[in-house]
Amino acid sequence: MTIPRSAAILALVSGTALAGTGLSAAAVHSPALRSTTLQAVGASLPFTILEAENAATNGSKLGPSYAQGTLPAEASNRQAVTLTSGQYVEFNAPGTTNAINVAYSVPDGRSGTLSVYVNGQKLSQSLAVTSKYSFVDTAWIAGSRTHKLYDHARLQLGQTVGAGAKIRLQVDGENTAGPYTIDDGEFENVAGAAGQPGGSISITDRGADPTGSNDSTGAIQSAIDSARGSGGTVWIPAGRFRVGGTINPDGVTLRGAGRWYSTLLSSHLIDRPNGGGNVKLYDFAVIGEVTERHDESPDNFVNGSLGPNSVVSGLWLQHLKVGLWLTGNNDNLVVENNRFYDLTADGLNLNGTAYNVQVRNNFLRNTGDDALAMWSLHAADRSSTFANNTIVQPTLANGIAIYGGTDLTVRDNLVSDTNALGGGIAISNQSFGSPFYPLAGTITVSGNTLVRTGAMNPNWGQNHPHGAIRVDAYDTAINAAVRFTNNRVVASPWSAYQFVDGGGAGRAVQNVTVDGGSIEGAGTVAFQAETTGSASVSNVSASGIGRAGVYNCAYPSGSFALNRGSGNSGWDSTWSGCNWVEPGGGSTTPPTGNLAAGRPVTATSSVQSYVASNTVDGNANSYWESANNSWPQSLTVDLGSSQSVKRLVLKLPPSTAWGTRTQTIAVLGSVDGSSYSQLAGAAGRTFDPGSGNTATITLPSAVNTRYVRLTFTANTGWPAGQLSEYEVYAN
Repeated sequence: MTIPRSAAILALVSGTALAGTGLSAAAVHSPALRSTTLQAVGASLPFTILEAENAATNGSKLGPSYAQGTLPAEASNRQAVTLTSGQYVEFNAPGTTNAINVAYSVPDGRSGTLSVYVNGQKLSQSLAVTSKYSFVDTAWIAGSRTHKLYDHARLQLGQTVGAGAKIRLQVDGENTAGPYTIDDGEFENVAGAAGQPGGSISITDRGADPTGSNDSTGAIQSAIDSARGSGGTVWIPAGRFRVGGTINPDGVTLRGAGRWYSTLLSSHLIDRPNGGGNVKLYDFAVIGEVTERHDESPDNFVNGSLGPNSVVSGLWLQHLKVGLWLTGNNDNLVVENNRFYDLTADGLNLNGTAYNVQVRNNFLRNTGDDALAMWSLHAADRSSTFANNTIVQPTLANGIAIYGGTDLTVRDNLVSDTNALGGGIAISNQSFGSPFYPLAGTITVSGNTLVRTGAMNPNWGQNHPHGAIRVDAYDTAINAAVRFTNNRVVASPWSAYQFVDGGGAGRAVQNVTVDGGSIEGAGTVAFQAETTGSASVSNVSASGIGRAGVYNCAYPSGSFALNRGSGNSGWDSTWSGCNWVEPGGGSTTPPTGNLAAGRPVTATSSVQSYVASNTVDGNANSYWESANNSWPQSLTVDLGSSQSVKRLVLKLPPSTAWGTRTQTIAVLGSVDGSSYSQLAGAAGRTFDPGSGNTATITLPSAVNTRYVRLTFTANTGWPAGQLSEYEVYAN
């Protein structure tokens, strides 16, 4: 089923579920939608996404959390469900369904299966799961942590069911890779395999092996060479074809039976510095074996050039470093209707020289760097467009990034849940190398919707974040005409628009206009100006702003002129001073949720791997344990700034292996980390598996404090302090 784009965005931002779309709502409190905002944004998709946290389950719900490197933070909607033995998550099919694609995580080093049930009947086939392609480390990228915690597994059900059918994922006795964390599922009615086009040359006729046992590189190239003279078509029938080498597809059409049927097992399929062009690639999957990111490696589906007037359409790209890393001549290239999953770096990067490239109606998820990027290295990208793409959870960097280039357009895209070191859309002069061609001409950014985008950048002083939309004069002042029109920012954890020199030299951002659009929830400010220059803003409405309308502190000196035109509303105030502002109460993001999520936490002691940080990682199955037979013990979380605290939720792992126990716990608070006062006296706090192994402490009245300490003096279940999740709330 194809989801209407307007329905998809309504589900993302309205706070309710939409019947017939299956897309779950974001956990935001947006103002009522106006009909004028229901424009076509994002890709038109052949599947429906259902969130695990909104499905029936007896598992443990995680999140919401924005703490980098945690399971809930890397999940769509910042929430997920963890399953252990006997637990399940059960979805109601949103429409006619015969296939699923599940976003999941299992602990590092584990592989196995997960049982699938349809209407109560267990399927003979199970979902294959592995951590092989997850838990990526990029120590050379400052500020990164282990990331890409999730992977995707797809399965055809062997039957077609209607709307409302029960599709259950369950941990049975044979499923030993757990605990299993389920983010969401894509539910699809996949058409049957297409037939061979007349006059085409089948790769199996040239000896290609559809079982994947033998290498098919030579057979595929033989078919291509035979078809090239007539500009013909090479047919890839249903099967799994192992391709250990690269192919040269110049001047030929490669067509598969469908991306669920025809699969090329290759980590490095096309490597052409200057392709001959007129390459047409349709309707097959390329699935690689890339498990770590090595930037010197060409482990990309396309590395280099397809040549002018080429098309890439209807592909499924997974487990590669980059989907398409494009250099050389790619003039008039069209990349459309593709699905990108689980890449260790970019989804697509126009790495200079691109002219009139159209990238449209693609779905990109779980990339390890910018999902879509134009990078004008060696020559400028010119007159190219990213339009109507849907991007979910880039685990590092930005949803969409423009690094230099001339007359470029970013329009009608939907980006959600950026995770670390980036935001929804970045317009930047960061060069990363030379020769670099800075932004020039007109850069048009219009009609995009950004949901829960923006992220902390620990490399910048005072832990400054990236805004949902960032304009960055990193290596060169911005003088191009940068035009933002009718963009929509929803529930940004930090700011909506940011003007900055990420290099810290105060280079100017100027000639920028923002006209129209809305800001519907921002943790800190609507506009964050941190360098010199100017921008003009008109007709921008804002609501749910956490601290103030504007933060304006040019660094290291100088000033930024934010010129307010007519038609603005909801962001009149300016933050006083230049101390960095933490998210506040007007936002729908972490400050109104768990204040302790991902914050620094210390303990008087710990044993083995049961360390204090386990209590703020959003995973109820990891826990802290103090030294045994030694009292008192304490656990202290730093909220980062003085916050209003009213309620604490303390958790132990939900497994029934943890028997009921009572721990004697007192609560203390401090504004400076040295002088503490009692907030709640020592009392027995009972943790009962029958009620989720959770104890709630409600303070007599809200208290402003920065440091919150738990002091443990007894435990009836084990001679130590124990805690899996330490949650602090303002209400």
